[in-house]
Amino acid sequence: MQAVRALVVDDHPVFRRGLRSLLADEPWVAEVGEADTVAAAVPAAREADVVAMDVRLPDGDGIDATARILAHRPETAVLLLTMVGDERIVRRGLAAGARGYLLKDTDPDAVVDALRTVGQGGLVLGPRVPATVLTAPAATGPPAPFDRLTARERQLAEHLAGGRTNGQIARVLGVSEKTVRNAVSAVLAKLAVPDRLAVALLARDVGLIPAPSSDDRVHHPFGPVVDARGHHR
Repeated sequence: MQAVRALVVDDHPVFRRGLRSLLADEPWVAEVGEADTVAAAVPAAREADVVAMDVRLPDGDGIDATARILAHRPETAVLLLTMVGDERIVRRGLAAGARGYLLKDTDPDAVVDALRTVGQGGLVLGPRVPATVLTAPAATGPPAPFDRLTARERQLAEHLAGGRTNGQIARVLGVSEKTVRNAVSAVLAKLAVPDRLAVALLARDVGLIPAPSSDDRVHHPFGPVVDARGHHR
């Protein structure tokens, strides 16, 4: 295998630099770059042969970034990394052109081996990713773990993912804030997450689309308070 140029895309410095260090010691790797956002990854990948791509990034979706990278350089081999082993994410990633998918808690040496495999033209699916994603028809219904929720709870989760407050959600749904608080507690318990921000991160990771808000003023967990015209308040 000819020595390749690798790129590690992840917003967690410890994980990113650790993987970069491991790759730098590999004889099949000529050089290693790193990026922590979609904005940085897309141009950096123009010179990369192999990319380790986090699905969830601060400014966007790693799968969308994969599609943009491959549109410019189809021969680049992308391995997706994520915290959530959801079949729908795997399907989206493979449809975008990724050649592999691993969970981020995979042994680092196994990640390096997987990158070498995809760099040689192979396909890698993590041990908890069913091989049926290659042949079975796409699943319908809400993505896991949101399939544990009732339709009303999923609607609430979408509002949480959009960063809405209890008061805003209560006005949109036409219920009291106390009702919203109780429902939020139930949603957190069913999703096994500690807080509202975790719901938002999980929803973004599985591609859940936040519900539109009728409130002109929305507080998003990843940014400042803005109104519908994009003005800060």
